[in-house]
Amino acid sequence: MVHRTLLAALVAATTAATTLVAAPAQATTSTTAAGTSGASSASRPVTNLDHLDFLLDDVPLPEVPGHSTYQQASDPTATAPWVYADRNADGTYRRVGGGTLDPATGHWGQGAFDADDISRAAVVYVRDWQQNGTASSREHARELLRSLTYLQTDSGPDAGNVVLWQQTDGTLNTSPTPPDSPDPSDSADSFWVGRTVWALGEAYPAFRHADPGFARFLQGRLRLSLDALERQSLASYGRYDTVNGSRVPSWLIADSTSATAEAVLGLSAYVRAVPGDRQARTVLERETTGIAAMQRGDTTTWPFGAVLPSATSQSTWNAWGGMAPAALASAGSVLHRGDWQRDARRETAQFAAEVLASGGPDNGWTPTPFDRTQIAYGADSLVQSFLAVGGAGQDRLAAIAAGWYFGANPAGVPVYDRTTGACVDGIAADGTVNRGCGAESSIHTALSMLALDAHPAVRTSAETTTSRTDVDGITTVEAEGGALTGDAAVVRPDAAWTGSANWSGSAYVHAPAGSSVTITIPALRQDTLLYPVVSEASGPAGRTDWTVRGADGRTRSLGSTPNGGAGAQGTAPTPSFLHPLTLARTAPAGTTTITATVRGGTADLDAVLLRPVVSHLGLGSGADSAAGASPSDLFVNGTTSVRSTTATFAQRTTVSVYDRTGRLMRTVHVGSGVQRVPLAPGGSTVAAPR
Repeated sequence: MVHRTLLAALVAATTAATTLVAAPAQATTSTTAAGTSGASSASRPVTNLDHLDFLLDDVPLPEVPGHSTYQQASDPTATAPWVYADRNADGTYRRVGGGTLDPATGHWGQGAFDADDISRAAVVYVRDWQQNGTASSREHARELLRSLTYLQTDSGPDAGNVVLWQQTDGTLNTSPTPPDSPDPSDSADSFWVGRTVWALGEAYPAFRHADPGFARFLQGRLRLSLDALERQSLASYGRYDTVNGSRVPSWLIADSTSATAEAVLGLSAYVRAVPGDRQARTVLERETTGIAAMQRGDTTTWPFGAVLPSATSQSTWNAWGGMAPAALASAGSVLHRGDWQRDARRETAQFAAEVLASGGPDNGWTPTPFDRTQIAYGADSLVQSFLAVGGAGQDRLAAIAAGWYFGANPAGVPVYDRTTGACVDGIAADGTVNRGCGAESSIHTALSMLALDAHPAVRTSAETTTSRTDVDGITTVEAEGGALTGDAAVVRPDAAWTGSANWSGSAYVHAPAGSSVTITIPALRQDTLLYPVVSEASGPAGRTDWTVRGADGRTRSLGSTPNGGAGAQGTAPTPSFLHPLTLARTAPAGTTTITATVRGGTADLDAVLLRPVVSHLGLGSGADSAAGASPSDLFVNGTTSVRSTTATFAQRTTVSVYDRTGRLMRTVHVGSGVQRVPLAPGGSTVAAPR
């Protein structure tokens, strides 16, 4: 009954509409420069592992107490990828280690190889072997897994933990320059322990029948890592810490949902194959419970359903390592937990869709979009999460996210070369492209391409998504740029990082009672949700009133925000809590000024997030992109009410309306010209030519 009522409301929507119009070289390769898309055909696979193959090198496995691997005595050499690859002027690449090279020893300050990249590369080759039957990928996977398990400490108090760095001669570097956390790197659980579990968990089912002896070895090493987790972080299972008034699980791997999610991906694959392994099943259930406990917000409350990455901060989200929705969906499927699958849908259908409409996989919203660098790790995390959740709406979003590789990115150029397998190491906020292509970038690009090849319809759509014609999502205005009254003053701290968040613009306004800040902005194109970013004190500290004014001269009240009341500091690095707060009302189209007036206590005002009630991402394809046309569009409803907007279409278009869980509600076929586009509460709508 509710579903039918909502459909009727969508058809009759009458809400306000918006018209959218390096270091020394070690080796080189003849790989050509990434940035040319090569011969494109949606009917052909896009996976190319040539560049990742180039990064691979032989690594000796010397006899070291506490470190061993499969058949080490008879084969004391394995395989690992160089951690970095710098691009030469002629388009070739040179393999590079981490840190400063000591010419006398040939050692790098960190190392030439690391467990993070070895484990994830193993996942790539296992998936390629299983998906495409590539014999060389089976062999690469085997050798990478031998290298990875050599880095795993096999005995003593740190058994099951993992050394991160290794030199070209096989020397283990447990305390590199700069140091890692933990230090030594195998003294506690870590990201590299989580990724080791990922690799071993995915590899065991693949080798179980193809190479039973090796599979048994992998299973034993997986259990060694699970034993380590159980005596370390999981020893706190069921306990919660307080972080700025919020309850957070104390048993996440390295206090990170990112690290925990990658372990859960491996455990999900393993438990699906070996459902009777009680230890693995229990660890999977407990780790996923921790991830689910980090989900925050809703349609109108920051962070809009996202799973936060760090148990020590309630203020940050990052695209890199953002596999939490994929982990929730995978574990939910294996353990028949519909609540986890719903949690995954909640993030991908709402928050992740807003991320796309706001410009894509930024490295860090902390809590404002502070680090707008974008890398393959972030793009892949979105692609993997959308596809793991599944369904028509999620597949459409996956294709849009994957368009990042083919040109729909801040640089406006392809960053994956399907003829060589090379990608790029990142795109800066200003569109500058880092043309290096190290292991992490190559690995996550390969994971995305394998996923696209496994979903041909998504691949076809992604390959033809080659530019962005409009980005109208969340933006930031700085409080320190406003006009101040009373005793309000701009503060520029020595560092932007507070220990759990970043001051946007590296500054804020300290405003005592009776003072105000007025921020002038370009007239809003549409009704907009405002989210003041305030550093709340732990105890009561008065309130701040927020008003706006438009070209008509009218002043409108949007409500108030508390200056305090964040709650107990607990284990948080700071007693105050820097985060976006929700106002009761939206700012109308035409608003030109935002005023904050402190009515009691003292306010530390950082910035204001501006979120259109309907965010929009316009996407171009091929020749249409050059002409400025937008053959496909994503619209995201940031409110809990039925809304509509208008858009101009160059040709007949199919409009697909999805609810806040990503479920398809209705499909509308419209002609060219100005058309009304309906949106479900908290949902998204995708328009594409038909």
